[in-house]
Amino acid sequence: MATTSTNVDTAPPAPDITGRWEGAITVQGTDLNIVVNFSEEDGQLVGTIDVPQQGATGIQLHDISYQYPNVHFEMLSGSSKATHDGQLAADGTISGDFSQSGITGKFAIHRAEAPPPTVEVVEDVPYNQEKVTFNNGDITLAGTLTLPEGDGPFPALILISGSGQQNRDEELSIVPGYKPFREIADTLTRQGIAVLRYDDRGIGESGGDPSQATSADFADDAEAAFTYLQGRPEIDGKQIGMLGHSEGGIIEAIIGARNPNVAFLISMAGTAVNGYDTVIKQVERLTLASGLGADAATAAADQQRSLMDLVVAQDWDGLEAAMTEMASAQIAALPDDQKAALGDVDTYVQQTVAAQLAGMQSPWYQFFLNHDPGEDWAEITVPVLGLYGGNDAQVDAEQNTTALQAALEKAGNQDFTITVIPTANHLFQDATTGSVQEYAQLEPHLMPEFLSTVSDWLLAHVQLPQ
Repeated sequence: MATTSTNVDTAPPAPDITGRWEGAITVQGTDLNIVVNFSEEDGQLVGTIDVPQQGATGIQLHDISYQYPNVHFEMLSGSSKATHDGQLAADGTISGDFSQSGITGKFAIHRAEAPPPTVEVVEDVPYNQEKVTFNNGDITLAGTLTLPEGDGPFPALILISGSGQQNRDEELSIVPGYKPFREIADTLTRQGIAVLRYDDRGIGESGGDPSQATSADFADDAEAAFTYLQGRPEIDGKQIGMLGHSEGGIIEAIIGARNPNVAFLISMAGTAVNGYDTVIKQVERLTLASGLGADAATAAADQQRSLMDLVVAQDWDGLEAAMTEMASAQIAALPDDQKAALGDVDTYVQQTVAAQLAGMQSPWYQFFLNHDPGEDWAEITVPVLGLYGGNDAQVDAEQNTTALQAALEKAGNQDFTITVIPTANHLFQDATTGSVQEYAQLEPHLMPEFLSTVSDWLLAHVQLPQ
């Protein structure tokens, strides 16, 4: 047991805190669920934290200390440091103060049993399911191909996930049970369309290192899937298309602009503007979705724009200075007790800004920021279906439907449909606010309207085998 208890020998030993803990962080009246796992390595406490509502899993904890009853741990999540200072109570809970980027709140966690291991259940379905692998150079990618019964050849659809590394079902810990790509594959294969979904590089059964990869690299992965299907005798090589969710829409457009053999494209909340415009609008929409007013949303967007201008110019010294000034001003406005909870303020600001800079300088972010998917869509003349959610706070429907339509008209595309499902969020759940925090509170399934729109459009654009 790793403790630093100073109790005298006659005192009972400090309770062991290794194991799984579940609970929540409460900030400004909003609960954020967390799962903390403590273990011991070489006599020292180590741990990880999951934040399902933010899609974060297995994040390494830092500066863990346990001097009964005091428990302290920190999380570096790419943009800031989250600090937890609590106490282990007699009832077995650990609770205390939370702080991150000048925002403070409370947290409480309790012991929990580890979930049972995930078992892949082979469903009794009226189609064939086959585990497959294909290669992009020296990277082997693994997925599942669902094939309708019969000899074919069948039209086929390749599913491309959004940002962040996800498995073939596009499963998100942000919404337990949410497996949209499995739902899409099941719906379409029952109607005679083959579907290939695959684990992103470095995830699940797929190899490769995604750490330095960009959307252009992921496009090579998806195009390797296309080449693989062209070699399958059960697949009609002239009827292979793609569906991309979020960043997947960027990826499919890259491929569609350069590969004339792609038969059709479906954009599932895919961006049609560059990352600069996407991020600024996203900050505005997420601020509104959080319940703050229009003035706060405008101010947040303006502040983000000033930072993005420095990123585009690659003025890293200027960016560091601006972020340091902003963070320092936010902390200076805090009450004294909240400032004290941050520890050494200068160190806190330095670590927070360094993490933000690293993310903005990454190859993926630089590509995302500067690449304009609209230029790719302006080269695409095959049939296109664009689907967006009216309650999507991450990819704004108005911004992107306008841009997508303009790009396809510029291409001279004669067969495109752009549809907005009014209550859909970014995950195409039936939503009220569209906030990220709301995702886990909703049904973990795609809206029936989304699935029917996709299947009806596809069946009108492909020829099934007789």
